[in-house]
Amino acid sequence: MWSVAEAREVEKALAKAPNQIVRTYEFWKAIVQQSGVAGLRAISSFHDEALSGEWKGYRSSRLSLQYRVVYRVEADTVTVYVMRVSAHDYRR
Repeated sequence: MWSVAEAREVEKALAKAPNQIVRTYEFWKAIVQQSGVAGLRAISSFHDEALSGEWKGYRSSRLSLQYRVVYRVEADTVTVYVMRVSAHDYRR
C-alpha cells in the first residue's frame, strides 16, 4: 500500500474545482494507494509523465484536458506527495 500526502494548497484547489475533477482526483488517489505509480501508467487516459526543467523530479497526471495533478514519489517511504492540482499551469 502506498500513502498519499497532500500539500495544503491541494485542498483549496479541490474546493474550487468542478465536481468531476474532484471525483477524478479521488479515483486517481485510490489507484495510487492500491498500485502506486505503476497503476497510473497502466491507465493511459491519465497520461502520466515525468516533468523536466524547473519541475525535474516531479510527475504529472491528467485529470481532464485542463486539470493536472503534479506530484513526486518518495520510494524509500512508499509515499506520493501531491504538490498541486491546477488548471495546467506549471509555474511555481
